[in-house]
Amino acid sequence: MHSSSRTVRTHLSLGCSLFLLLCGIVSAQEQSLRSITYRLGMSRPVSHLFEVTMEVELPEGQVPNFIDFQMAKWSPGRYAVFDFAKNVQQFEALGGICARGAQCKMPAFPVTRVDDQTWRVATMSTHRLTIRYKVFGNDLSGTFSQLDGRHANYNGGSIFMYVVNHKPDPVRLEIKPPAGWRIVNGRMTSMDQREWQFPNWDILIDTPSEIAPDATLDEFRLDGKQYRVMVHSFGPEGGKRAALVRDIEKIVRAETAMWGQPDFDSYTFLIHFAADDHSVDGMEHLTSTEIIEPGALGEAGVYASTLDILAHEFFHSWNVKRLRPAELGPWDFTRPANTRALWIAEGLTNYYGHLMMHRAGIWDDTRFFRTENETVAEIENALGSHLMSAEESSLLAPFLDEAPHAQQTNLANTSISYYAKGELIGLVLDLLIRGQSEGKASLDDVMRRMYDEFYLKSPNATYYLRGRGYTSEDFQRVASEVSGSDLSDFFQRYVRGVEVLPYDEALAYVGLHLVREQARQPFNAGIGIDWENTGTLTIDSVRNDSPAEAAGLQEGDEIVSLGRKNVSRENWLVALARFKQGDRVPVEVKRDRRTMQTAIMLREPERFDYRIEERKDATAKQKALRQAWLKG
Repeated sequence: MHSSSRTVRTHLSLGCSLFLLLCGIVSAQEQSLRSITYRLGMSRPVSHLFEVTMEVELPEGQVPNFIDFQMAKWSPGRYAVFDFAKNVQQFEALGGICARGAQCKMPAFPVTRVDDQTWRVATMSTHRLTIRYKVFGNDLSGTFSQLDGRHANYNGGSIFMYVVNHKPDPVRLEIKPPAGWRIVNGRMTSMDQREWQFPNWDILIDTPSEIAPDATLDEFRLDGKQYRVMVHSFGPEGGKRAALVRDIEKIVRAETAMWGQPDFDSYTFLIHFAADDHSVDGMEHLTSTEIIEPGALGEAGVYASTLDILAHEFFHSWNVKRLRPAELGPWDFTRPANTRALWIAEGLTNYYGHLMMHRAGIWDDTRFFRTENETVAEIENALGSHLMSAEESSLLAPFLDEAPHAQQTNLANTSISYYAKGELIGLVLDLLIRGQSEGKASLDDVMRRMYDEFYLKSPNATYYLRGRGYTSEDFQRVASEVSGSDLSDFFQRYVRGVEVLPYDEALAYVGLHLVREQARQPFNAGIGIDWENTGTLTIDSVRNDSPAEAAGLQEGDEIVSLGRKNVSRENWLVALARFKQGDRVPVEVKRDRRTMQTAIMLREPERFDYRIEERKDATAKQKALRQAWLKG
């Protein structure tokens, strides 16, 4: 009994000591670190290796046994998981911090690779640590990073580790570029800047940088804000750069006219003309955007494409980067992000990006409506539009947003794009609100009200950013309040459900209607083409319950001939259009090492065009409402 009592007291004492020790470790890990400094080098650009040094000073007092350093699995703006840790090499930890310019011999500390993205460093009771590692990067992209003999361009999420539990801590960055290379980013205050302070790691990685010897920089000011246009061209510009800057200013004017003053002092457009025929991207940030074109500025179509992407990305300065779904920041970078509201964040931005091209005077009515016609065709011709809602598409972004797939999927038959579906919801919802309120309210008012309520006036919910995030229910409530009508049925049927949007009801308010007609090339037999596989006519997907599926065709087959005539990616639809419903079309394909013969039995046409047209009975009032919509 007494023995047992002493044992219990001993166990209690040991338990309390262990508890206090653990509390000390947790407290030390959650308490802000004294300092976190990143140093970025690139001494051998041809190696494609970014050289990262992290210097970490722990607070005074008890030192935790270890500190964890983690590489993000993905980065904001692109929702698929890419596992940036796969490109990290030569991770090492040293005791102490060497003064700048000094030569120090510091002891190596034990490092344990805990999992695929985490390195655990034993502190050895020291308050100062130096971490070194290298990151391979050779992809010009808003998601990844590239270092080569021409330039360095990085997305911070793919380069900079964070200290686990210390993403909210302030951080410092120093960049050492190669001789003669200049650094440009959205937080620069001088042309020779080499050092930056950031309030937290999230803002650090939200500041992509271009480091190059030959990038150009133009500037303009609008309403007291400074705008920089950095252009890095790997091909001929055709004398178009000055006009490009002028048109960018038009877009900025149109978008600030809708939103009002943006919440930044300066903003930088980082525009790359890769001239490599494959690098393409657009990625939004708080004070900048990355735009990457696969062609050269002087080539046909590239100029127009650049402005179209830019109108979308700059709109994100309000919608997504500041007005944001609750799940979009701060993030857990050990797992994918999931939100039901990407149709708002990305889809409505798609809608407004196109509308702003018109309001800026760059597109006329014909160009704007042609773009919306193409979006309607994309959604209404897609089998997935009957299976997947806008909200579900948003939730599945980690599978859909340029996600790599090691296994074959059926997503081509079951999914839709939250970009395209959200764009059409935006168009229809905007016109319904305008029509039902007789022009007294619009989706513009909804967006401004959301920005005011959730970004400008809400108390800060986290360390990351001003205000708080919204839910889909919040958006429905605000839209109903602004429109003066209960929109719950609309959201249930068209946002959470898969019913066809009420195009004609919405378009009628502005004297328009939607025409559906059979395409000039009405058959595709359920075949989707792999456009990235250049030089061959390769099947990327086969539509369920289609003539191609019935004929035994499958993904990866290379089509050699249709109707006993050789075909290419450019003319195969023309070849099918020679036949009619009920015809049996011989098909020759290559599969693996075999050449196979089969036949497609054509059914009813699968391809339809959609066209927004003016109604013959359009009234002056409807036309006036249309102009108010298009002109803003």
